[in-house]
Amino acid sequence: MARVAVGGFQHETNTFAPAPADFAAFEQADAWPALTRGEGIFDAVSGINIPIAGFVTAAEAAGHQLVPLSWCSATPSAHVTEDAFERIADMLLEDIAVAKPDAVYLDLHGAMVTEHSEDGEGALLNRVRAALGPDTPIVASLDLHANISAEMCGAASALVAYRSYPHIDMAETGARAANVLDKVLAAGGATAYHHRPTDFLIPINSQCTMEEPAGGLYRRLGELEAAPGIWSLSFAMGFPPADISICGPSVYGCGSDGLAVKHAVETLADEITAAEGEFTEELFKPDEAVRLAMANKDPQPFIIADTQDNPGAGGNSDTVGMLEALLRCSARGAVLAILYDPEVAAMAHQAGEGRRIEAELGGKSGQPGQRPFVGKFRVERLNDGHFTATGPMWRGARMELGPMALLKVEDKDADVRVIVSSRKFQAADQSVFRHLGLEPSEQEILVLKSSVHFRADFQPIAARIVTAIAPGPNFADTRKFPYKNLRPGLRIQPNGPRVLAPGAGAGGGYCSYGETE
Repeated sequence: MARVAVGGFQHETNTFAPAPADFAAFEQADAWPALTRGEGIFDAVSGINIPIAGFVTAAEAAGHQLVPLSWCSATPSAHVTEDAFERIADMLLEDIAVAKPDAVYLDLHGAMVTEHSEDGEGALLNRVRAALGPDTPIVASLDLHANISAEMCGAASALVAYRSYPHIDMAETGARAANVLDKVLAAGGATAYHHRPTDFLIPINSQCTMEEPAGGLYRRLGELEAAPGIWSLSFAMGFPPADISICGPSVYGCGSDGLAVKHAVETLADEITAAEGEFTEELFKPDEAVRLAMANKDPQPFIIADTQDNPGAGGNSDTVGMLEALLRCSARGAVLAILYDPEVAAMAHQAGEGRRIEAELGGKSGQPGQRPFVGKFRVERLNDGHFTATGPMWRGARMELGPMALLKVEDKDADVRVIVSSRKFQAADQSVFRHLGLEPSEQEILVLKSSVHFRADFQPIAARIVTAIAPGPNFADTRKFPYKNLRPGLRIQPNGPRVLAPGAGAGGGYCSYGETE
């Protein structure tokens, strides 16, 4: 069996988001553990649905000796600072040099953009490859939203991406990566791979694998992967809020038979292109969504996704557009979660349960057109933000969201509550509500700052789910992003306009677009 070095460095970068990820962002625990180096990483990730945990379990079962490196993640945001990237990359490389492993596994995201590189994972994998030489196997797991680059493909022996959105298969992906590593080791490190980008961006809300066409395409992926000579096939749907040349979906495969791998990749890519026009999502204005919710007669809650302020896609989780819509429409039995405002959370804890406070809530991230909501609130429930997630995606995650509060807006015409936290986390697990004494299934309206991940835990209790386009940096309509750096020929959305080559049209410094054929 092999001596395998194990580590990870996770960040999903929205280049339009308001706040960067500095080193402190990786040192801070939230839904996932804080930056951990050395022996502590295996205990830190144990029992959590994340790739490294799945890899460790599978690799230990296969008899490999595992050598811990370091592992960290930070909430999606703007660029990773140069300082943070270099310090974390140096940790990994220093420990790899000491370990002298037979192979390396890295738990990566695939959509990291740093202040000095549009391809954080490509830069990291190239450094690891240079340190190890051409023959040592390097296997990396990737998020389904990865923007896979040629550099990533060339530096790694194999890449293995998630197959579900919501990401309920993260630990399973780590286990699949361990299986692929065994094949790479058995083949003496020789791997055939093929990578094909698609010609259009897929908006985040259209990527849900609980719906079509994504669900059917991943089932087809499994069929194609079963062919002899193929070790792994991945369809990464890309992360659209990234203004970089490598932004976009792609298909990647690896195995022992280069022709078989290429055939599978090209076949799946062609079928994705054929389904291009099916990647659609109906979007509602805030007041429209609230009025639909208020008309619901089903006893189950009506759920509104506040997708554009999703902290899982780089939003700061503090815009108040949906809160204002709820109050404007005199909504009843409504709860908005999670609004990130450590100042108001601290104020609520200082006041105590049952007391009233007057506060400027949210709107502090500088999102254009957003100001704090100034109002009076009753502090209904307080807690410390320490709890364990229970849903299909976040199961086992030991949440550390800092002081939290359930606030009721003092408004005679509406019945609206807000869950406030001191750290950012999208409302994607019912445990968030139960931590503050609320049963989600008993609420009339739930407004969740999330795009798709919440569906894993909330869809079974929902009367209906709609997506609202309230303020935030994660635009549901990709045509609204002020792109400057996308590659020419890429369509901005399914069947949408193409990016023109430089000089092909007026753009005022931005990408200019032309209609499709």
